This record gives sequence, structure tokens and C-alpha cells, in this order.
Amino acid sequence: MPITKSTNNTFFNIRHIFLFSVASAIKIEAVNIIIFFVKSDWMAGSVAKALGAFNMTSFFSNFGSGVFDVTGIVYYLSIIGFCIFLTIQAIQRKRWGGDALMTAVMLAIVVVVNLVVGQIPVKYTQFDLTDNQLYTITDQTKEFVKGLDSDVDVYLVAQSGQEDEQIQKVLGRYESLSSHIKVHTKDPVVNPSFTKQYTDSSLSDNSLIVVCGDKYKVINYSDIYQSEFDYSTYSSQTTGFDAEGQLTSAIDYVTSDTMPKLYTLTGHDEASLSDTLTSQIEKENIDIEELNLVTSESVPDDADCLMINGPQKDITADEKDRILSYMENGGHVLIFTDYTETDMPNLAELLNNYGLSTSEGLIFEGNSQYYYPGYPSYLIPRIQSADAVGSMTSKDLVLMPYAQNINISDDVRSTVSAQPILQTSSKSYIKTDLKNLTTTEKASGDEEGPFTVGAAVTEDYNDVETKLVYFSSSALLDENMNQAVSGGNYELISNVMSWMIDKEESISIPAKSLSTTYLTVTAADAGFWGAVVILIPAALVIGGGVVWFRRRRK
Repeated sequence: MPITKSTNNTFFNIRHIFLFSVASAIKIEAVNIIIFFVKSDWMAGSVAKALGAFNMTSFFSNFGSGVFDVTGIVYYLSIIGFCIFLTIQAIQRKRWGGDALMTAVMLAIVVVVNLVVGQIPVKYTQFDLTDNQLYTITDQTKEFVKGLDSDVDVYLVAQSGQEDEQIQKVLGRYESLSSHIKVHTKDPVVNPSFTKQYTDSSLSDNSLIVVCGDKYKVINYSDIYQSEFDYSTYSSQTTGFDAEGQLTSAIDYVTSDTMPKLYTLTGHDEASLSDTLTSQIEKENIDIEELNLVTSESVPDDADCLMINGPQKDITADEKDRILSYMENGGHVLIFTDYTETDMPNLAELLNNYGLSTSEGLIFEGNSQYYYPGYPSYLIPRIQSADAVGSMTSKDLVLMPYAQNINISDDVRSTVSAQPILQTSSKSYIKTDLKNLTTTEKASGDEEGPFTVGAAVTEDYNDVETKLVYFSSSALLDENMNQAVSGGNYELISNVMSWMIDKEESISIPAKSLSTTYLTVTAADAGFWGAVVILIPAALVIGGGVVWFRRRRK
């Protein structure tokens, strides 16, 4: 083939592009070497991050799981724009002298734009559109994380390619909230001995290890995804996603100097705490231990709070004196009682010492806004403004069946201050003759409300602060009651405990329900949309490339 001017221009352009590429590569490598020796941690995961900026499936997965991803929009638009540019190049090839150089420049622009956008923190580029805000970090966690002053490393233990996308999204949001949080992925196949320095047990894929200094906490994968056994199908169903709750709790644990301790009184047929409530208290990083004051001479010195939960028998006089001694020295006590015909003079005297007592009978509610439909004794009392309830307001709901009225006396020491935290409406009333009860409707002679069913007491004396919180129904702790108000009961208890142990605020984040409606497609629909999204664009790109190549040969 004879050498023409056009051929010489083509050779010149190719040589020019080659030399330009080599020079650019040398410069980039030189910068990388300098960064490696000066600030090597900047290089960690850089290759993976760069390749991740062009991962088409991850962007598609984000949109499919309910996350609006700006980086994905930029990626798809830049690829479309580049393909349009190639088409114009092919059509107008004869008008350009340096079409190959322009193509290289445009490709470089696409790469740089996607790399830059990919470095923007996910809190600015990804928006959670799921119904239950599955990937959204609560304001409570945001405030807590922003206040960190210690470096925390979070390790995702998972084999390469087996990382859980939902967990990764949550970890990315944590990392974008604070420079003190660093997320790392450890492949147990590549690093088989890594987990042994934190636990002797084998960890499931996508378990987490949170480390701060010498303190660490392991979060197993089974604790992140909650499940329940469905007896109708005889299979386990995933019902909750607790990544934020577990992770925030773990960060709080590893950055705290001490761990508060809650003692629960035993020996009087007290009600046991549900597994869910126990788990929520432990997520507050509060250690729980049983205490028998018949065999113990006093409440332990390390007790941050003593709980008395629905005793069916009275405490002894010695137990009462030991509890009062503990309280007089700045102790904190949380008491739940139930309606009973059994006399409990010692427990009553304990309450009377701080100006509290209960009225005879049960409370029924006459205002339909204040009780569960069809059950006027299942009270939905309004939360009052008080330090003990934290950020909860009267708009938040709690469900409290079979409660009694709590009397707050003014005839008590001047150092004692009491305030209601749960109250019924003015249309509530008390039924006292429950044995001969024929109707739950209000009758003449029934005492009228409003009534207090939860109260908080403080006493400041000689620079020592005593705290007492009293609820007149232990059914407040029942798991079914809690579920009926979407976790409101346990949120109240968490806030009360945080106040009692002098914790600034409860950071027990409830699990997010997975019983939401997802976009579900059949196999046929998946094949169709796969062709539309992947195969057709790929065919157009290949076809355009073939046409462009053939026209260059002419």
C-alpha cells in the first residue's frame, strides 16, 4: 500500500499518543511512589476503590435495593456521553485531524470525573428511599459518632466477593460521619489468623470486629440480621436488620472507660426480663446481674441501678433496710409492681419514704385516644416532660395494661422532688371492687382521673443524688405490649435507665424491620431487563466500534 499524507498523519498521531501515554504513566507512577513513602496509608485500598468507581453492577444493585446513587447517575451519563462522542467521531471522521487524540482525551475525562465523584462521601451521594430508612443513620448515632475523640477500626470479616452489600452500605455511612472511624475488610482465607486475636470462636462471613486501642467487641453476623421461626412454614424468617444498633453499641463499648451494672432483685417471684429487653439493655452496654438480698448483706458497691420487677411476695424488713441504705448513699432504684391482693408493707414503706404510694383498684380509661381499642384497661398514657424520659414526648406511645394510680405526696422531706412521667386522661377512672366487677363502664362513685402511672423521684442531700423511678405495672415490660406500640415501651425503659445511671443519652438503636415491600421480579422479567440494561447497550457499543473501525480502514 502506497504511503500517503493521510497515512503519515495517522502514524504521527499514533506515535504522539503513545509517547504522551508513556510520559503520563511515568509521571503518575512517580507520584504514587512519593505518596507511598510519605503517606502510605493513602494507598490502602486505592486500586479497589478505583476499580469500584466503574463497577456497573454495584450501581445497579444500589438502585434495586432502594438507594438513589448520584455516583451511579454520573457513571451512566458519562458512559452514554462517551458513546455518543464515539458515534460523532465515526460519522465526522474526515473532518478531524486528531480524532484518536480527542478520543483519548475524552476517555481520560470520563475516568477522572468518575474517580473524583467516587471519592465524595456517601452521605452526599447516596439517598435512602426505602420505606423504613434501612440504610439511614439515625440522628442519635450521628451525634454520638461526631463526638468521638478516639480512633476506631471496624473490620468486616468476609471472603472476597462474599461481602454483604447492606452491611457495606451502613459501614460506608459510618466512615463518612467521622474521620476517627476507619473500615477495613479482612478475608479469613487470606488472613486465617486475624480473628484469633479477638475470639476463639469461628466467625460467620460478614461478622464485624470493632477495635479501639486494647478494647474490642465482636459482632456476629447472626446478631446483625434478626430472625424468627415461622411455625406456619416451619422455616426461619429474617425479620430485622440491626447493623446500626449493634455497631453504635460496639463503638460506645470500646470507647467507654467503664461499663455500668444493673442488678435485678430475686427471691420474690419477680417477673423475668424478655430476651428482647435483655438484648436492648446489653446494647446500652449495661451489664446485668441477679441479686439476692437475703443472702447478701448489702447492695454491691458497683451497682449503678437496682431493679425490682413485679414481685409477687413482699421484701423482708432487712431487705428494705439494705435497699434504703443503698439509696441514701446515692443509689438508683427502678421499681415495677402489679395489682395484687397480697399485702406488701415493706415494699410500701420503701416507696412511702420517698413520698409515693398506690391507690386500691385498677385504672380504666374513658378516652378512646388513651387506651388500646376494645380494652379500656390497656392504657396508653401520655408521656410527660421530664429528664427521665429523654427525648420522648407526648406524641410517642407506650402501652401499659392493668395499672394502678400512683399518689405523689407533698408531705415528704424538702430534699425530695417527684414528678409524673406517665399520666392518663381526665376521663379515666378507678374500679376498686374487682371481684364483683360486672361492667368496665364508668359508674357513680368511681374515682376520676387524671392518674399518674409512672413517676420519677430525686433527692439531693449532702452532694449525693438518689434516684427512684416507679411504674405501677410490670406489663410495661411485656414484649407483646412493646411490639403493639412499635418499640415505644422499651425505648422509654432505655431512656429511664440511661438517666438513672447518669448516661447523657440512651444510644440503644432499635433494629429496623425487614418486613417491607421490595421490588420483586420474575425470572422472565429479570432476563428481559438484563437484556435491556446490559446486552442491548453492549451490542450497540460493539456495533458502533465495528462501524468505526471499518470506516477508518477505508
